Amino acid sequence: QVQLVESGGGLVQPGGSLTLSCAASGSIFSIKNMGWYRQAPGKERELVAAITSDGRRNYEDSVKGRFTISRDNAKNAVYLQMNSLNPEDTAVYYCNADLVALIGGTLFAQHSWGQGIQVTVSS
Repeated sequence: QVQLVESGGGLVQPGGSLTLSCAASGSIFSIKNMGWYRQAPGKERELVAAITSDGRRNYEDSVKGRFTISRDNAKNAVYLQMNSLNPEDTAVYYCNADLVALIGGTLFAQHSWGQGIQVTVSS
């Protein structure tokens, strides 16, 4: 009923850039917060960046100044511009949204996840 689909991952050399995109679709009534998490092999999933519906942002310390999160409320989409990538940024990146779904005339609060997309930084 609600899907989050990520795109834009891949292999990039150290110092390079990538932009991740995530589009939410389905029976969406509203979206509050959207964000990006990542999980590297052998590590726990961590918050990378988040953005509220009115545009307030916060970032994990290691990506401040390098990553920029943005969203398009009309498209129910969130983006992550990643610059100056280094091998420590290698991980599976997940899109996340705190939203309200309208299903069968009833509103349901949901914490939805995308399927994840691989980002590999390597020479």
